Amino acid sequence: MTAKLTASLRRAPVTVPCLAAIALFVVWAADQAGYPVTHWAPGGLIVLGLLVVALATVRVPLARLPRPTLIALGCLAAYTALSYFSIIWANSPGDAWEGADRTLLYLLVFALFALWPQRGPTAAALLLLWTLALTALGLFALLHVDAASASGLRSMLAGGRLQYPTGYPNANAAQWLMAAWPALLMARERGLPWALRGVLAGSAVLLAEVALLSQSRGSLYATPVMLVLVFALLPGRTRTFAVLVPVAIGVAATARPVLHVGDRMSAGAVVPATLHHAVGDALLAAVVVALVVAAGAAVESRRRMPAAAGVRLHRATGAVALAVLAIAVAGGLVAAGNPVHRVERAWHSFKGGYSEAKGGDRLLSGLGSNRYDFYRVALDEFRAHPLAGIGVDNFQQQYLRRGRSPETPRYPHSVELRTLSQTGLLGALLAVVGLGGALLAGAAAVRRGKGLGPGVAAAALAGFAYWLVHGSVDWFWEFAGLGAPAFALLGLACSLAPLRTAPGEASEATVAGTEAPVRGGGSRRTALRAGLLACAAVLAVAVVLAFAAPWISRLELQNAARVWPGEPARAYARLEDAAGLEPLGDSAYSVAGSIALRRGEIARADRFFARALARVPDDAYATLERGAIASEAGRRAQALALLSRAWSLNPRDPLTTEALQTVRRGRRVSVAALNRAILQKAQELS
Repeated sequence: MTAKLTASLRRAPVTVPCLAAIALFVVWAADQAGYPVTHWAPGGLIVLGLLVVALATVRVPLARLPRPTLIALGCLAAYTALSYFSIIWANSPGDAWEGADRTLLYLLVFALFALWPQRGPTAAALLLLWTLALTALGLFALLHVDAASASGLRSMLAGGRLQYPTGYPNANAAQWLMAAWPALLMARERGLPWALRGVLAGSAVLLAEVALLSQSRGSLYATPVMLVLVFALLPGRTRTFAVLVPVAIGVAATARPVLHVGDRMSAGAVVPATLHHAVGDALLAAVVVALVVAAGAAVESRRRMPAAAGVRLHRATGAVALAVLAIAVAGGLVAAGNPVHRVERAWHSFKGGYSEAKGGDRLLSGLGSNRYDFYRVALDEFRAHPLAGIGVDNFQQQYLRRGRSPETPRYPHSVELRTLSQTGLLGALLAVVGLGGALLAGAAAVRRGKGLGPGVAAAALAGFAYWLVHGSVDWFWEFAGLGAPAFALLGLACSLAPLRTAPGEASEATVAGTEAPVRGGGSRRTALRAGLLACAAVLAVAVVLAFAAPWISRLELQNAARVWPGEPARAYARLEDAAGLEPLGDSAYSVAGSIALRRGEIARADRFFARALARVPDDAYATLERGAIASEAGRRAQALALLSRAWSLNPRDPLTTEALQTVRRGRRVSVAALNRAILQKAQELS
């Protein structure tokens, strides 16, 4: 195995920079899933550097790459360009810039993993290292939470749902399950050592148990969809079923104690004894399943079954699988009752918001959330701007204006609706064709690959598919620690697709050996190459600036927020630098205005908020603050105009409504009291 891997590495040297990218993904996974721009922007520069090194040292066989892969690269590049163009018509161009940068990151990751053909052993090494690294991180998360103090438990298991290390329970569940599916599918591969197959099966159990601790309803509904996709689209159904049975039994055996961690709390906090019991059961189940699958794999590797017996076993296993599926469907129908009534109740729960979620077991509490309202606003924005959308990551202001729930989401909580509402039909077409091309290339790798290649491609596609299915009802696009590995898995599947034979390859060689070179051809080729290199250098510099500017700007903003109590002049200087580095955003001026208010510098605060509104006229917060300042200064007409504008931008905000009513009654708004209320509200939401 080692000799094969070494030989494959020589034939696929780009595996080395891909390994570096995987190390970056693991670092993101360990800290907020790469969500803050201060995490993923420098990571984007690292991925860019890895791609440049690969391009400079290893030739890209463009003439031989599968056409679906080339189509995918072209469409995803066009979608990235459209994201940057949307800055022009976005209400908040700074947010659009940040969103376009994130899209660029995914394009670079996909290109790094898809442009160069991979061998089965090297692709397997990449996938297995990522999967096992996530397993190790999941194990660390379990042990770390189990050993945490009471205050640590409250922060890591807020509301009884594990949100460590991503900070968001649903992203937590997705992070583990994205790795669980490749672990499950790779555990069936006969080309892997039997011990490794056992470890992978145990990893699938452990990752699923850690995901259960987050009690994500999205993962509960995404799992049956994934089962249907895996069994309907991927070959090797019998082997998949053979591995799935012990893994499913292991997860089911410990699901109850794991779910009790969040369902049986004391005074709003997790009971340490319940958590300890669940962690022990989860680890025991993972070890038992690993031993069972390893034993089966060892027997399989030592005994070659006759062809006739293999056919009989295949048929018998298929019959058992169908019987289990029929029993599961029948049991589900009995438990659900009348399917029509069940669907009607689910739809009513989905539309009704959190008030319709039934208490007790969160996973079975229905579909109640505010996503129906998020989706309604997103679809309304798509209808209003069908061609090119409202601009990348410009959802929040539209929801503040048109939403009905008390939430203030920045994103529409759906990959598909994000694409439609923010980049319109044009963006949706590019995304569908691009992802469709990549999936076609991956499917070709599954059908026509050799050795470990088909199994690795199938496992990688399953990991990407989980991200897409679960991300259809959540805001995973914005977590680089989820999106970047998803596009890496998709690119890895593409890299295993069979290469094309370059047209005219043989005839070109013959001509080169018999005909005299065309006079002046060498100089023209040199000039063309120099021109292409110059264009590539300019593009690389632009990408560096695109990532570096918002990253450094956000660092300056964080530094200012840290030092302002003792060094206000230094804080203001840093915020001016931040505003200069990110000339399209208003965050630096809004923070500067807030600091000035905390220091009682009312006139300076007003100037900062005015500069923020010059960049983003629909900034509801800056408009509210300027209205309150005008009211306290006795400029009633200006205060009425500004507060009316603030109310139109955020009509459900009680503080804005109260301030406007105060001015209409002929009284003045207290800026200090207003900001104390804003601070208290922010603390309650955090």
